[in-house]
Amino acid sequence: MFSASVYTQRRSVLQKRLYKGLVLFLGNVETPMNYPANTFPFRQDSAFLYYFGVDRPGFAGLLDLDNNKHTLVGDDFAIDDIIWMGVQPKVAEFASLCGADESISHKQLVEKIQEAIKQGRKIHFLPPYRPENKIFLSSLLGVHVEQLKVNSSVDLIKAIVAQREIKTEDEITEIEKALDISWEMVDKMVHLAKPGIAEYEIVGAVEAVASSRKSQFSFPIILSVHGETLHNHYHENVLKKGDLLVCDSGAESPEHYASDITRTLPVGGRYSPRQRDIYQVVLDAQVAAFKVLKPGIPFYKAHMAAARTIFLGLKAIGLMRGNEDDALYEGAHALFFPHGLGHMMGLDVHDMEDLGENYVGYDETIERSKQFGLAYLRMAKSVQPGHVITIEPGLYFIPELIDLWATEKKWADFVNFEKLAEYRGFGGIRIEDDIVVTEDGVRVLGRPIPKTVDEVEAVMIQA
Repeated sequence: MFSASVYTQRRSVLQKRLYKGLVLFLGNVETPMNYPANTFPFRQDSAFLYYFGVDRPGFAGLLDLDNNKHTLVGDDFAIDDIIWMGVQPKVAEFASLCGADESISHKQLVEKIQEAIKQGRKIHFLPPYRPENKIFLSSLLGVHVEQLKVNSSVDLIKAIVAQREIKTEDEITEIEKALDISWEMVDKMVHLAKPGIAEYEIVGAVEAVASSRKSQFSFPIILSVHGETLHNHYHENVLKKGDLLVCDSGAESPEHYASDITRTLPVGGRYSPRQRDIYQVVLDAQVAAFKVLKPGIPFYKAHMAAARTIFLGLKAIGLMRGNEDDALYEGAHALFFPHGLGHMMGLDVHDMEDLGENYVGYDETIERSKQFGLAYLRMAKSVQPGHVITIEPGLYFIPELIDLWATEKKWADFVNFEKLAEYRGFGGIRIEDDIVVTEDGVRVLGRPIPKTVDEVEAVMIQA
């Protein structure tokens, strides 16, 4: 945990952005794999972590905005629990660690909420994503499970996004701790990405790296020689010389802040001339995005700068043609780049996505596009100092999508489908780094991880 003053200050900032009523934060409980005593690894709710910091199951937090009281909710262990789990700190001790004014039991929480409802007081809560919390909230508030999301507090959501999207130095330090682990994870991938090894062997070794650093993946690892599938969690392929291995992974710091790094490695140590050309287009697109970003610039513009670079690079290769402005306006480049440039990152790898992506990445100045590809842009609004964002352009050769567009003769003025047939089975390439927006631009976070063609080949040949 951070110091108690950190959590007290965070709650005070939130309190000033809201009005009357109660704010209820539900922490997570343990979730059974197949029977109650056999649970999945525990991960605390990020909003609860941010404001109360207690990384244990079965807790909740309550802010009384009218009476300026911060309350930690939990139940002390009974003797039956102690037999199996050992002596645990009392709830009052955790309350002291997070700077809460008091601690109460879950029974007392129910009584407080029921009394508040009778008095007609506003109960602010976030849209729940865990079934257990949905059931508890439904029972507690008398709101049908299916109506919880629409009844959640938009004022609370907006206040939290405004606060959490600006990362403090302490938070950036935590993110860079996660990136230290990412560096080791990528290094392990580089040493193992050789012909004859199965993808699951690399995944297992990378997971061991995270575990040895008292960490865990910030999301299920994406590692595949079929990188044309954007979120590929199938790990049964055996690597062959000449394959491209897309490795998209992240770790969590001790305080659960995330990293998110992607590298695309040439199995056998060297890119083919065709792979080298496509890789350079992706890298140029990332650099173009870096150059555009500074405070006040819409992230949408960085995305389009990357898209323009991709179009021009593919045009030089002979895969696209025509006027670049027209092609970008129509979205023809999305055949190869069908996702957004990046997303916010913090306590969640897709930061605060549970609160609603449009609240996080969009605002009243910009609406989400309905155009294919651009509709998947998670972040579009203007960036500000303290925003931590991933920058992850990619190029993908998706046979089914290519066949569909070719059959429909879609954007044939911009796509050279005849030349494109030569790239069937190419796969995909993605390059991703994490940046923080500064007062005059951006800074790439973490220890540099080999990224240029020459850098990647050099480390793979030495491995």
